[in-house]
Amino acid sequence: MLNKGLNILVTGGVRGIGKAISLAFSKYESNIYIWDINDNGFDELKSTIESNGSKVFFNKVNIADFAQVEKAVNDILESNNIDIVINNAGITKDNLLMGMKEDEWDSVITVNLKGTFNVSKHIIRSMIKKRSGCIINIASVIGLMGNKGQANYAASKAGIIGFTKSLAKEVGSRNIRVNAIAPGFIETEMTLKLSEDVIKEYSKMIPLKRMGKADDVADLCVFLASDMAKYITGQVINCDGGMLM
Repeated sequence: MLNKGLNILVTGGVRGIGKAISLAFSKYESNIYIWDINDNGFDELKSTIESNGSKVFFNKVNIADFAQVEKAVNDILESNNIDIVINNAGITKDNLLMGMKEDEWDSVITVNLKGTFNVSKHIIRSMIKKRSGCIINIASVIGLMGNKGQANYAASKAGIIGFTKSLAKEVGSRNIRVNAIAPGFIETEMTLKLSEDVIKEYSKMIPLKRMGKADDVADLCVFLASDMAKYITGQVINCDGGMLM
């Protein structure tokens, strides 16, 4: 399904959906480059990735920092090309707009949207030179439907969707594909902190009547990165159990 020996960058790759993505790609004898601002849990993840036959490299990178991302990308490119990028890292700082602080707006937009720009910006030239590459941006159904208390998050994810479509048009002629995945209500450490009643209410909105798994998103990433999706670009694919249709 996926070629072996590819060089794959996953941002926010130590926990949650990012962890599942890192593990999914590790089944294909890949070189996995994981960026995160926190290395808690990486040792265990490293052991599993290596047992799957892949190599893994960790770098503590703040994707919101333009210069830091540029250096981290160049460090990889000194020895390897980057074949696949998964822009997964993101944050939430929920609040109703009337109570939202400027920092709550700025930090979410900067990490989620500018971070996606920073990583893609510094990698795209190398992909153009080798006339191949795949970028997958993790958006959210919230960027398509909105959600009260998440104006900042919704705006950042909607921005990622527009960014995805625009970049896909810019680099398609160079055999580079750019797509986005919009997860819905996915079971992660963050969502499992919600009360049982809240989880039940959300599940009622989903035709499949359950939360998704991080593996569901990871499997879709592998598909989009594979030759099976070689004619798919500029798309936003919901992974939400039918929540938004």
